[in-house]
Amino acid sequence: MSAPQSLELTGITLKRGRKLSAQLYDALRELIIGNPRSSGMKLPASRELAEMLDISRNTVVNVYERLFAEGFIETRVGDGTYVARLPALPKISAQSDPLVVEPQMHKSYRLPVASLFNQHRIHDGAPKAFRIGIPAIDHFPFETWARLQTRFWRSRPVNHMGYGHPAGEPQLRELIAHYLRHARGLKCEPSQIIITAGAQQAIMICAALLLRVDDEVVVENPCYWAAAGAFSSVGAKIYGLDVDDEGMQTSQLRLIPDARLAYVSPSCQYPTGATLSMARRLELLQWAQERKSWIIEDDYDGEYRYSGTPLTPLAAIDQSNRVLYIGSFSKVMYPGLRLGYLVAPKQLVEQFLLVRTMASRQPPMSDQMAMALFLSEGHFQQHSRRMRRAALARRDALLEAWDQHLQHIGHMSKVSSGLHVTIRLETYEKEQRLIALANAAGVEITPLSASWIPGSSDASAGRYGLVLGFASVKVPDIVLAIESLKRVWANE
Repeated sequence: MSAPQSLELTGITLKRGRKLSAQLYDALRELIIGNPRSSGMKLPASRELAEMLDISRNTVVNVYERLFAEGFIETRVGDGTYVARLPALPKISAQSDPLVVEPQMHKSYRLPVASLFNQHRIHDGAPKAFRIGIPAIDHFPFETWARLQTRFWRSRPVNHMGYGHPAGEPQLRELIAHYLRHARGLKCEPSQIIITAGAQQAIMICAALLLRVDDEVVVENPCYWAAAGAFSSVGAKIYGLDVDDEGMQTSQLRLIPDARLAYVSPSCQYPTGATLSMARRLELLQWAQERKSWIIEDDYDGEYRYSGTPLTPLAAIDQSNRVLYIGSFSKVMYPGLRLGYLVAPKQLVEQFLLVRTMASRQPPMSDQMAMALFLSEGHFQQHSRRMRRAALARRDALLEAWDQHLQHIGHMSKVSSGLHVTIRLETYEKEQRLIALANAAGVEITPLSASWIPGSSDASAGRYGLVLGFASVKVPDIVLAIESLKRVWANE
């Protein structure tokens, strides 16, 4: 019987200054994985390898023990240490790029469709002009929030350190129900409220529970891309209904007779800023009742109304329990908090709790408890007023500066709610050219064209434009940003 072949270790070098055992482990593992013929080859004894590399025997022993525990090597009593017989890794063709891995697409794989709606951006650093979706976080009560978080942890909250109720902390749910009754006119019970990781998770939970593959969903068009993406990711078919100054054109619902769900943002439609008129609210509710369909009401920017009283939510006038109301603390507190809530019809609460449990169980308890204290001690109401005043001042500053310097680019309306404003343009080319010039000047602007449902007609009225968020930018910085745009857009 021939002697076993030894694993070739020529070329292993260890550098001083880095942990030697980690270097040796990495080197031996790469030799074993990278050489398909290494299975069954013999390794030198620990003392022999230690002398070869001029390191301690204990270092080699520790590395061998780790490789043995992970199944890379095996020991044979009285015969030494060998590379374990491992299955060969799949070969990569010479023509393929080893850094590109293509997942096998199942015929029902839906994420490529959902990716059409992906406009997700990662925001690094402080807010800049004119980033959307960010409130006036320079007004955030850092000291108060830190004190409430500290109070929670100093109380040694062992009762809140396990798996809590999947609907969320009971005290926070009760406070949210109280807030909705008094501030939004929505009568609901704490048992109907489910705390979520922001509004987006609430939308995703609704999609998972209410929709099946090929169900039809109607959304506003242009739309909030993340909601459309959530519905698409569960296999639903998305249909856009036009939006005008009164919000979604509910008369177009008859064009989608089998729609199972409608998604709307009545308080402030993104990206147009329109509010849904009362006549259309009633028409939408009538449609849901007759069709036995569902309505997801996303109270987007609902706290930011600059004239008159906040509009009555759909859920507050719903008589048939067909509306699912979604709210969030992101726009009053800060988006990174990831705390939102869903008000579910009573007949769906148990089903939603099951889906919520399977999704991610619950948001961090420390944030829930700090938010409960923030609400119960009156900080939230005071902070909401302060944030609304700041947003209003910044809206007015942007409108004044735009009218003074950039009115020739397009008309900027005086929005009555929300944290952004939209300027319509004639062509896609002009939209993209203006945005590229703005980016080069350090000004961030979102294209209106990115918010339309894929496949929408190019002839759609007002398809192109600029979406500017104003709430996160201080007034002097708004003026400076507009002056920068004036310079780079001088020839437009």
